[in-house]
Amino acid sequence: MDATDQKILRELRRDGRISNVALAERVSLSPSACLRRVQELERTGVIRGYRVVTSPERMGRGFAAYVMVGLSSHTKAAQEGFERAMAVAPEVVECHNVAGSFEYLLRVESADLSEYKRFHTEVLGTQSHVNAITSYIVMGSPKDERAT
Repeated sequence: MDATDQKILRELRRDGRISNVALAERVSLSPSACLRRVQELERTGVIRGYRVVTSPERMGRGFAAYVMVGLSSHTKAAQEGFERAMAVAPEVVECHNVAGSFEYLLRVESADLSEYKRFHTEVLGTQSHVNAITSYIVMGSPKDERAT
């Protein structure tokens, strides 16, 4: 990847629906050269896909928390069971297996604190191998490059 590919990716992160002509203009390429580069980035898996970015507040999910989860058992079965449960929990928008003093970092979005408490009790609290839950409530996000 060169500097032009980086420019293309930066522009696509800002606006994944930008037309090829507009993208080419922003990165100083001809439309055909730009399209070839985008297609190559897609073909090689650098660009894995395009998605819709929603407003959590408008979706009724304006409350966010990062949650560190520790497991009492470090077996493959315990991890797979926990990951399956998080995959079907609509409040969990990110689930990462991490190194450190906890096994998982979750991003949880809900309508409000009472809905988060319900998730904490009825979803996390019912997982047999969960032995530690530490919640960090998001009060603001001055920088969030997941989406603009």
